[in-house]
Amino acid sequence: MTIDTQPATLDALGQPGTIDSFRVGDPVEVKSLLKSLMDRNVTINLNGSDGSVYSTTLWTIDPAQGKIAFTADLMAPAVQHLVEAEEAVAVGYLDQIKLQFDVADRMLVHGRQHCVLQAAMPRELFRFQRRNAYRVRTLERSAPTARFRHPAIPDMVLELRVLDVSVGGCALLMPSDMPMFEPGVNINDCAIELDAGTLLRGTLVVHHVTSIQPHARGVRLGCELLHLDPEATRMLQRYIDQTQKRRRMLSLD
Repeated sequence: MTIDTQPATLDALGQPGTIDSFRVGDPVEVKSLLKSLMDRNVTINLNGSDGSVYSTTLWTIDPAQGKIAFTADLMAPAVQHLVEAEEAVAVGYLDQIKLQFDVADRMLVHGRQHCVLQAAMPRELFRFQRRNAYRVRTLERSAPTARFRHPAIPDMVLELRVLDVSVGGCALLMPSDMPMFEPGVNINDCAIELDAGTLLRGTLVVHHVTSIQPHARGVRLGCELLHLDPEATRMLQRYIDQTQKRRRMLSLD
């Protein structure tokens, strides 16, 4: 798989409200995401406005001084080009989540044993989850459910288990003894509660109805998730990120 290490063009994302759905401006969350990049030694591509590109890692984070620093090879021509470039943007990946932020006030700092590229700590980041590229299986202990009225029987309220979720959609378990849906059906005003702190409201479009294991006594509804507001989108992105981390921890036990 080829990973896109080029910065996303924010102007191409549409209206300001659309851009805001990708923006992370909370200082605590910004620090947490940067720390994850540093702790996991994630490769970060620094892209200069002059066309220079340099692959590095995040060396330190200093919120008190408002500074971050990247590892740097003083002999690499791209490093000096980045210092002199008018603008620079950093791009790195946490699993399938692409993080992007501006790298301002760049300068080389020489230590006794190392040289680092210091910059201002970003006030905001942008995070992009590849739609339909990565799904996480939900954690059963949090009892994730989708609650809505049956589109063909308005008096019938259903609560279906959410099997997995991505930024672009989810899969639901539909019991075999329930009136079935047809692909293409819209489910309006759906409340999806993934855990105690993640409640989303939007529209589901059923794209696939698939048989699963016989003991499950039901079918899998593959749904596209539409009409989430920016805050709900951020909540869903955080849930996916946290669930990925929890599943990794469980696999290590």
